[in-house]
Amino acid sequence: MTSEPRVIVAGGGLAGLVAARHLAAGGVAVTLFERREDVGGRVRTVERDGYRFDRGFQVLFTAYPAVQRELDLETLDLRRFAPGACIARPGHRSTLSDPLRDPRTLPTTLFNPDLTVGDKLRLLRLRRRLERTDPAVVFAGDDGSIDEYLHEREFTDRFVENFAAPFYGGITLDRSLSTSRRVFEYTFKALSEGDIAVPAAGMGAIPRQLTARAREAGATVETGTTVESVSQDGDGVVVSADGETLEADAVVVATDPPTARDLTGVASVPTTARACVTQYYTLRGGTDLETGKRLLLNASEEGPNHVVPHSDVAPEYAPDDATLVSATYLGEREEGDDELAAISRQTLESWYPERRFDRFEAVHTERVAFAQFAQPPGIHDRLPDVRDPEGAVYLAGDYTQWSSIQGAMESGRMAAKAVVEDLSSA
Repeated sequence: MTSEPRVIVAGGGLAGLVAARHLAAGGVAVTLFERREDVGGRVRTVERDGYRFDRGFQVLFTAYPAVQRELDLETLDLRRFAPGACIARPGHRSTLSDPLRDPRTLPTTLFNPDLTVGDKLRLLRLRRRLERTDPAVVFAGDDGSIDEYLHEREFTDRFVENFAAPFYGGITLDRSLSTSRRVFEYTFKALSEGDIAVPAAGMGAIPRQLTARAREAGATVETGTTVESVSQDGDGVVVSADGETLEADAVVVATDPPTARDLTGVASVPTTARACVTQYYTLRGGTDLETGKRLLLNASEEGPNHVVPHSDVAPEYAPDDATLVSATYLGEREEGDDELAAISRQTLESWYPERRFDRFEAVHTERVAFAQFAQPPGIHDRLPDVRDPEGAVYLAGDYTQWSSIQGAMESGRMAAKAVVEDLSSA
């Protein structure tokens, strides 16, 4: 490059922040505009009255390659969930763990009544096969639904109903398991090789760290500024932001999918959404749900998909005299906040009939209409490329990869790489 080009990044989610950092590191004068007053996109944390409420149930998979590359995990001060989950239904709870990572759980996992011995052996064989699989080739393989994938490998209906449906329902927001098998393989491999964790300061610490790294690399990050339009102008691009017209050598559109489609005209940007509702509750201080820092999976169709013991895993999420848990419901629920809270309390009381939840109180509700884009079999072959918009306009978002933190961060890096390469050769 003979002179320092100017690039604008529209959107301050994970993809945009990663793109800004790599652009700045590549010798580009980059300015990122985020329409909200804080960065993070779908990854944000609300702090109130000593509590931390993430925007929906979100966790970090530490084995994701992009997570290891883009984040300083030690500085994030992670709080880790124990491997596995607790399976719950009225009057019944059981623990399913990973004895290879936590040998102390071998007896409880071996004699867990919610899975057959054959299912446990099949899980072990699947783990060993995916350990030898390069994650880069997962999305290049054959496709089908998760449900088809599990039944092809002779997992029983008991395994699917008691564990796979609620566990992967939580990951894909699709309890029917009609999501692409590629998502299952990639996440199953990541779960086998790393941890599920949250930063002590909440998931919002992730975009804050990415922002600091982008600024250290030389990027400018401005919040409270909305990019309204993007248009080609000769070899450059004209951007309208809050009524002001700006010229740039290139633009990276890193907004949510519907906005990205509107700004770029790329019809292959997926806009079919998966929604969820996550509601947070306080319980009497010191309440122990006896999960061993694991998720509680609902093995029945009634009630929330899963319950999370937040302050057990991360004490920093609640004041010292309170216990914080959350329940996540899949889809856009018609029930009001009070009705959902009543359902969650009744569900917990049915799982713990020996207890009373008389100090159960809903303190925060997050209704996320676009938590993920839907990922039916074959969709990843139809997703747009970062260079699909016309001219010097590029895409950065998980919708160029797959719906995940991994996909978002990787897309930001790939978009920045494409911009730097194209500007260098111009």
